[in-house]
Amino acid sequence: MKLNYKELGDGGQPLIILHGLFGSSDNWMTIGRKLSEKFKVYLVDQRNHGDSPHDETHNYEVMAADLEEFIESNNIENPHVIGHSMGGKTAMYFAVQHPDLYDKLVVVDIAPKAYPVHHDSILEGLCSLKLDELESRGDADKKLSEYVPEKGVRQFLLKNLTRNENKEFEWKINLPVLEKNIEVVGKGLEKRLTTEKDVLFIGGKNSKYIQSEDHIAINNFFPNARIKMVEGAGHWIHAEKPEEFLTLIEDFLR
Repeated sequence: MKLNYKELGDGGQPLIILHGLFGSSDNWMTIGRKLSEKFKVYLVDQRNHGDSPHDETHNYEVMAADLEEFIESNNIENPHVIGHSMGGKTAMYFAVQHPDLYDKLVVVDIAPKAYPVHHDSILEGLCSLKLDELESRGDADKKLSEYVPEKGVRQFLLKNLTRNENKEFEWKINLPVLEKNIEVVGKGLEKRLTTEKDVLFIGGKNSKYIQSEDHIAINNFFPNARIKMVEGAGHWIHAEKPEEFLTLIEDFLR
């Protein structure tokens, strides 16, 4: 699949960034611009997200293959890879299958384990929006608030709402496919695969995605992994604690 992407920076080692579920490359533009001072940054929309193509298949095997194709079709040599949440799972699947195609890996607030479905209210809220009846984005926000009380989360989700050439609202994400495959998104890595390449895991101390008991699983897949937990940060560490996040990234990738 030919993925949509944005390219930042004129030189330096290539650095690919993969967003999480319901996200897009735009979520990483601020961090990408800072990192582009030292790296050639590629902000990638994963399948069924952003401006990348939609497809009925949505699992980590095909998303890892998408990443492989992206690297090879763009002649990217020895890139670092950063993945957040779902993007971190994609990056991990890719890393253990193709250790020869990248340099260092950074996984943001996700572990290689399986997670139970926990986006029920978000999906219910998104699916409840009747796009042909919406008059404004404010109208969408009001209706979504019945399912998602956190304003910041609603703002993040509604970045996926756009207007077509007829000024009608439509989703940029492939909502039906994501809903159908939501259990697949929580899938863990296969235990038979591992790599000894350098990996940095960055977790938010206020997030529940990486717990102390997950360190064993992390080191089983990535024996040379480092794990750093950021104080005062939740799941969106790069947005909540950008300076601390960038310091950890730059120290690891130097």
